[in-house]
Amino acid sequence: MLQKLAKHIDEQFPFLKEKKLLVAISGGVDSVVLTHLLHQLRFNISLAHCNFQLREKESDLDEVFVKELGESLNIQTFTTHFNTNEYAIKNKLSTQLAARDLRYSWFDTLSKENNFDYILTAHHADDNLETFLINLSRGTGLEGLTGIPSINGNIVRPLLPFSREEILTFAENNNIKWREDKSNAEIKYLRNKIRHQITPILKELNPNILNNFNKTIGHLKESQQIVNDKIEEITHQIVSKEGDLLKISIIKLLKLSNPKAYLYQLLKPYKFTEWDDVYNLIYAQSGKRILTKFYTLLKDRDFLLLLRTNEKTSFEEEHFIIREENKEITAPIKLLLKRVQEKTNTDNKSIYVDDELLSFPLKLRRWKSGDFFYPKGMLGRKKVSKYFKDEKISIVNKNKVWLLCSSKNEIIWIVGKRQDRRFLPTEKTTKLLKISI
Repeated sequence: MLQKLAKHIDEQFPFLKEKKLLVAISGGVDSVVLTHLLHQLRFNISLAHCNFQLREKESDLDEVFVKELGESLNIQTFTTHFNTNEYAIKNKLSTQLAARDLRYSWFDTLSKENNFDYILTAHHADDNLETFLINLSRGTGLEGLTGIPSINGNIVRPLLPFSREEILTFAENNNIKWREDKSNAEIKYLRNKIRHQITPILKELNPNILNNFNKTIGHLKESQQIVNDKIEEITHQIVSKEGDLLKISIIKLLKLSNPKAYLYQLLKPYKFTEWDDVYNLIYAQSGKRILTKFYTLLKDRDFLLLLRTNEKTSFEEEHFIIREENKEITAPIKLLLKRVQEKTNTDNKSIYVDDELLSFPLKLRRWKSGDFFYPKGMLGRKKVSKYFKDEKISIVNKNKVWLLCSSKNEIIWIVGKRQDRRFLPTEKTTKLLKISI
């Protein structure tokens, strides 16, 4: 197997040579074999072991074993401890997902602190088949059926083509010792149920199933690449970007052969889960939105807008005071206030008001439902929301607009957009105030 792995690495992972590698090691046979193989091949490796404190004394003995292995092979070894159950409860995760989050987060930290180029894990062909069956049982798209990637960013899995049986045989033939995780024999977890109750039957029905499965995975990955190429083409046609904001044209999306499928492919990197709700957003009223932990998808007339959830996507109650003696403010925006003798040409970035009509302190605030003003150049009054609609200001952008108001909360200026005529200077005005962005 050493020759097979060496050939495999030469052909599939030539970039690993002369690189600084971090090997994730549990103490189980697969990660221990990977460590011995890479050591024999003289790769520059260090070991990283997580003690998840899930099996009491057994977890501690795994850690001792890994440290002793590192010492015997003269390999630098990192270890850490996690209160996995506490983390799982706090973050509402299963034990397995909690352990995965903790493990990869720590690996990432180690890599940055110690300049490791790649993180190597010991996933193998049986793991890949189990992941396929788990995803299949839960319902998934094409990407969920392409198995575990052999390369995912800086994560590399050199043993992926090899079966658990091959790895065990190599360990036994080379007198390699490892730690047996007794929890792997339990069937309370879905993966273990598949491992002990389903894959043995599949192997009995077809002893060559792993080889055939690897071929199937290869075909599915090729199909996935075709899909990715098409999505890239469609993205250029219907998606535009304004800073960190993505805009998906609903009109162009609905002209595609299968809008729901395309929308799924466009948005799957953003971790939405309720896909029927996502698709129905197309037909919802403007302002409807779907939130995830990190992203907001918002319906705005003929577009779906995607932005990070931590951006300000809702109305704010905060306000900022401007006193009569202030000549300048710098937060939340920069405004200059200057008493002048006469008007000059103006644009949207400045206004002139009758200073004697103002009641200080002035106030800068966000708009809210029910706000109205008396637009310059128009008769009557108008709701601010109607003004935004008529001017086709998007939901995201209108929530970034500031209102300059009097102490009586009368709108003086929709800053940078429209002045209120109630405060306009007249021929009788003797005190002019120029307010500029």
